[in-house]
Amino acid sequence: MKSFLDVAERCAERIKRSSEVLVVSHIDADGLTSASIICKALEKCGIDYSVRFVKQLENRVLEELKNENPETIVFTDLGSGMASEIFSEFPEPVILDHHQVKGDAFEHHLNPHLFGFNGSTDISGAGIAYFVSTFMDENYDLSALAVVGALGDLQHIREGRLKGLNRVIVDEGVEKGFIEVKRDILLFGKQTKPVFKMLEFSSDPFIPGITGSEHGAIEFLSSLGIPLKDEKWRRWIDLSDEERRRIVSALIERLISFGESPRVIERLFGEVYILLKEEEGTELRDAMEFSTLLNATARYDEAEIGLRVCMGDRGEALRRARSLLNEHRRNLVNGLRFVTEEGIREMENLRYFHAREAIRDTIVGIVAGMTLNSHVKGDKPIVAFAESDDGIKVSARGTMELVNRGLNLGEAMRIASQLVGGTGGGHDIAAGALIPRGKETEFLENLNKIIGRQMKNG
Repeated sequence: MKSFLDVAERCAERIKRSSEVLVVSHIDADGLTSASIICKALEKCGIDYSVRFVKQLENRVLEELKNENPETIVFTDLGSGMASEIFSEFPEPVILDHHQVKGDAFEHHLNPHLFGFNGSTDISGAGIAYFVSTFMDENYDLSALAVVGALGDLQHIREGRLKGLNRVIVDEGVEKGFIEVKRDILLFGKQTKPVFKMLEFSSDPFIPGITGSEHGAIEFLSSLGIPLKDEKWRRWIDLSDEERRRIVSALIERLISFGESPRVIERLFGEVYILLKEEEGTELRDAMEFSTLLNATARYDEAEIGLRVCMGDRGEALRRARSLLNEHRRNLVNGLRFVTEEGIREMENLRYFHAREAIRDTIVGIVAGMTLNSHVKGDKPIVAFAESDDGIKVSARGTMELVNRGLNLGEAMRIASQLVGGTGGGHDIAAGALIPRGKETEFLENLNKIIGRQMKNG
């Protein structure tokens, strides 16, 4: 831990020597919160900055960034896969990332994998940025954004709670009065949606007869004697503890009756992180809902809106983010329906589906993850394809059980994509790639072999 913090302090000192900083970040909830944490810390130090979001870091993007001739460049939530190229192209760059490292460590390169931590479960990009920010000034308030980033990166999935270095951040946030921790249902909309809408739009886990069905959700609540409204539609936060217990018990019974595994059912209930400085009854009060809101802005090419919300805009930016979020929830439910109707193909060591243009490339990974968690057995990773402007986007998702048996999707996707002229990488449990059109079959054959070797040797 000490050596990790030593490098965090060194990165902070490097950033503070700057008069202007270009922040480059990944275009998802973790990337948005990572960037905003650094930007807020820079503002506090009186340092000018600009921000650039990218879907994937590749040589073409590095060349564009180099042409901007930044005094100081800081990469958040990406960069470790191209560390050698970055440190050879830019003067004293800073990389604050949690994805798997390719090549050597460098002076201002903070990554948990370099210190024996797991970047999939112990800390996210936002957490890395947070530790650096605490050496720039007293920035304990940014613990809230760090938790939002970790949840957006699904770092809580394995145990239903945040652990490792994430836990250090949670504890600091609790101690300083920014975060409250409690156990609750994990469905989206607890703060904002009528209960029947919260259930209708539940997608992780998928609840048979309720997900995607307003009638089914209303009928379910009526059968339990839960009133839908008082003067207004009742939200989850408006229900009594006894009413909540009745709903949770009935949902568990329903999932069991449809043959769902304990692994899926456990995803219904877990630790919830309340952001005490945000207004009650808004998406921003619940850290998981905040992360979903941010993902919606990023996945629909409006990352700047998400950044503005993180930076404190509760007016126009928040209204636009809410509109994008409603579209995002509908698309996730439709994506799950597409996969259910079209079916999933199976190979010896993986399962896959090709969404083509039916699911946006920016959300196909989320749909793959929800499919793995709710619709198929977890004995093989799932791989999803979708059309992208630059080729074919590939997203892969696994389980901790598979990782414990030797699976490393980040490594497998990196090698398999390179073999067909693409690029890829990520975490052991989740990874992505971009490959040329028409190379899907060859890519799958390579990936299937690589995963087979990993599982055999694991």
